[in-house]
Parts: sequence; C-alpha cells; structure tokens
Amino acid sequence: MNFQVLFITSGLFLGWSLGANDAANIFGAAVSSKIIRFRTAAFLMSIFIIIGAVVSGSGASHTLGKLGAISKMSGAFIVALSAAIVVTVMTRKGLPVSTSQAIVGGIVGWNFFSKQPTQIDVLVKILSTWFLCPFLAALFALMLHRFFVFITRKIKMNLFRRYYYIRLGLLIVGSFGAYSLGANNIGNVMGVFTNAFQFNSINIFIFTLNSTQVLFLLGGIAIAFGVITYSKGVMSTVGNQILKISPPMALIVVLASSLVLFLFASQSLKMFLVSYNLPSLPLVPVSSSQAVVGSVIGIGLSKGANNINYKKLQKIAMGWVITPIAALVLSYISLFFMQNVFQQIVY
Repeated sequence: MNFQVLFITSGLFLGWSLGANDAANIFGAAVSSKIIRFRTAAFLMSIFIIIGAVVSGSGASHTLGKLGAISKMSGAFIVALSAAIVVTVMTRKGLPVSTSQAIVGGIVGWNFFSKQPTQIDVLVKILSTWFLCPFLAALFALMLHRFFVFITRKIKMNLFRRYYYIRLGLLIVGSFGAYSLGANNIGNVMGVFTNAFQFNSINIFIFTLNSTQVLFLLGGIAIAFGVITYSKGVMSTVGNQILKISPPMALIVVLASSLVLFLFASQSLKMFLVSYNLPSLPLVPVSSSQAVVGSVIGIGLSKGANNINYKKLQKIAMGWVITPIAALVLSYISLFFMQNVFQQIVY
C-alpha cells in the first residue's frame, strides 16, 4: 500500500500543473487588470477549488472512467505523468493549454498500448466539448458584455462606486468559478486513479470522506499549490496578449467562463433538466483555459473583431492541437518502458 501511494505523485504533479496553467485563468483577467491582487485571488481559489473537488467532483470524472478504465496503479501513474509533463512544458511557454486534452490523450495512449477498445461515443462526446466549451464561453461573454454596456448607459455611477461593485463582483464570481473548476477538473487530476486505488474513509469534523473524496481532496490541494506557486505567467497571456482587458471586462470574462465550467460539472442541474425532458450538457471535465480564451474572444467580437490579437490566438490554438497528440505519444512510449524496463504491469 505504501509503495502504491508513490504512484499518486504523478496525479499530484498533474494537479500542480493544472493549478499553474488552467486554474489561474479564473482570476487571471482580474489580476492582470490589477483590480484584484494575486495573493487575494490565489487564497480564494485555493479554498474553493478544494471544496468543489471534494463536494462535487465525482460527476465529471465518470466520463473519463468510461473512456478508459485503468485498473493498475502503474498504468494510472504513467497516464497522469505524461499529461503533467506536456502541460508543464506548455505552461513554461506561456500557453494556456487544456489539462483535459492532455489527460484524454494519455488515456487513449493507454488504450492503444493495452489493446483496450476506445469507446468512440464517449470520445466523441469529450471531443465535442473542446469546441462547445470555448463557443459557449464566447457566446455568454458577448451577451454579458452587451448587457453591461446597456446597463451602464442607463445607470450613472461614480468611478469609486463602480470600482467597488466590480471588485466585489469579481471576488464573488471568481470564488464560484474556483468551486466550479474544482468540481469539473478534479476528474482530470485524479480520475485515472479511482479504479486503481482505494483509501480508507476518514472523518473531518462532522463530515465523512469516502475513498474517492480523499483522493480528490489530495488532488484539490495539489491544484491549489500550483495556483500559489506558478500561475502568473499564463495570466498575462490570457489577460492582456489576446485582448486588452479592463476591470469591467475582467468581471465578464470570469462570469462567462465560470458559468461554462459549472454547466459541465453540475449533476443537480443535469438531473433537473432531464427530469423535465430538457436538453442537457454532458458531465465532462472541460478546460478553464478554453473557457477563458472563449470569453475573451466573445468580448473582442462584441467590441469589434479588430481588437483581437489573432496571431497570439493562432499560437494558443496550435497548443490545443499539439497537447492531446503529445500526451498520447508520450503515454504510449512511457508505458512501454514501464512494463518492459521497470517490469511493472500497466494493464
């Protein structure tokens, strides 16, 4: 058991990478516009990411389990490590890539190596969210921006009060976004370990955490550590290099991206819609980077397409294409070495 715990370190590494790359995007626009200090944003994000991961993290993780049920700890270790390495490399280049894409690439690489069939319907569902997530975020941001412009024309407010309400709104919406991110993306970090490892239940005050929740608690802490230690680089890319962001626009970016993350993570909302025979979105871990980039594009389109830095956007899109492919290849090669050189059974 103690030896197997070492395998979880790759998931913790992936959580750290997610915190450094994806998670910071929730408050990235607010920090880059200098309306909220990084220290404040990092503290709030850390708290609410952990709460979201533990309380609501199981919904989106089920879909990844259907894509590839990895039952051996050594296999889960390699898949998470491959995704983490790819995300870390992209982070060092300042690109807001998708941890969701990296872990999916790693799982498909495991499927190829283990000769397990990849569930095409599940894969298509996940792939569709890679387009749907930034599209919905752009749509929400565009509508919210136009609503904001309409409201500000109707309501006259002095600069001090306007700043106060925008800052308060960012703190509230950012906390909601951090909760949604923890609930949605913890499946990327620890989802591959849920079939391969079991913790004993633990009691924290009046709460009892089951095995999966303990795993998600550790993953949430790793994400929070990534936010605190290494997240400033990607913030400037999202906050300023695609489109110059003002404090009011930062609020719209945070709100639009947070809504998208919540829609793809909320089991209660999905059950409510299904009960009334209404269409619902799949519970799938989606990328906060894609949501934030989509939100920034939506504002840019609302203000006029000429404001968008298309060269930077093209570079980001290229990173989104390379990420799952690189993770797939690295996962496949690493699984070969783990099984044939280190003599560990990976499937």
